[in-house]
Amino acid sequence: MTAHRDYHRSERVGDQMQRELAELIRLEVKDPRVGMITLSGVEVSRDLAHAKVFFTQLGGEAKGLEAQQGLNHAAGYLRHALGTRLRLRSVPTLRFIYDDTPERGARISALIDSAIAEDIARHPQDAPSDESVDPADPGSDR
Repeated sequence: MTAHRDYHRSERVGDQMQRELAELIRLEVKDPRVGMITLSGVEVSRDLAHAKVFFTQLGGEAKGLEAQQGLNHAAGYLRHALGTRLRLRSVPTLRFIYDDTPERGARISALIDSAIAEDIARHPQDAPSDESVDPADPGSDR
């Protein structure tokens, strides 16, 4: 039963850390490499010793990796600042990781759209016509 409770505690600590870090980064981090970022998640180890902080940033992977360097440079300061805000015996060591999920999702979506357009161009007779879609039919191909 203890392991189950620890799991929930690490999740709660991660959620609280995400809220506090978002505010700290916005107000305290002055590194020019760190622009407008969004924290997408915090994974805290069960023993609360380590935390992976995932973030996204507009501007692509190069900008994201640059921001990652800046955030990891500020990790010690942010860990200390978290210690003054959170009631923890020991604040987890922070490691910032650029989350490229939005870019990967956009690339996959573009590939799918391209494949569909290519398929329609090759087989125009199989393409759904506007007449075959009945707007009143919720089960129609819409």
